[in-house]
Amino acid sequence: MISQRDASEAMIQPQRGQPLVVGTRRTHRKFLPAAAVARALLIVIALVACPTAFGQTRVYLLRGWFGVFSTGMDTIAEELRAKGIKADAIGHLEWKSTAAKIAADRAAGATGPLVLIGHSQGGNNVIDMARELEKQSIPVDLLVTVAPFMQEPVPSNVVRAINYYQSPGWGSPLVAEPGFKGQLSNVNVAEDPAIVHINMDKDPKIQAQIVGAITGLANNVSQQVTR
Repeated sequence: MISQRDASEAMIQPQRGQPLVVGTRRTHRKFLPAAAVARALLIVIALVACPTAFGQTRVYLLRGWFGVFSTGMDTIAEELRAKGIKADAIGHLEWKSTAAKIAADRAAGATGPLVLIGHSQGGNNVIDMARELEKQSIPVDLLVTVAPFMQEPVPSNVVRAINYYQSPGWGSPLVAEPGFKGQLSNVNVAEDPAIVHINMDKDPKIQAQIVGAITGLANNVSQQVTR
């Protein structure tokens, strides 16, 4: 009986009078096109950068008077935290100490988008916070006010401002101070009779728009990383 080894050796034995030729197996490697490799790398970078951008985004939400009628700020903060974004809902009286904390964090090397959101008196005070940060050349990437009243103009260090108000009703459009070069949007919600001053921060559509603006900001940062 011929073993497998003997059979293999027999296969390479030359016929009498013929030279020995040993066959070789040639393997063909398939390489991806350069464009496909580049796209794959961009996807990997985006997946890594997106959580990083979300984690670096810092959001402060200020409640209105007494801190008991602006529970929508807490709801938004919880949804943002579920997405990996650092968000704190605080009382409007904490605006000065919070502005000082932001300045200290930036001086220590903190980076990433900064978002300030406020309802009622909290809306007025996030504008105060932005102006305080302007003194130290700290930009505010997104400022959102919900039903502010008798508010100050938006300072020039704000990149984008969105204001929800009701006219006729409570609140008024935001205006910007001279030198403002950002984007300013005033959204009048008077067409919806169910929305009033006290529940404007709790409206699901308004909350979804605010969360969308924040996640869009973080996504833009991640896209810039991949360019």
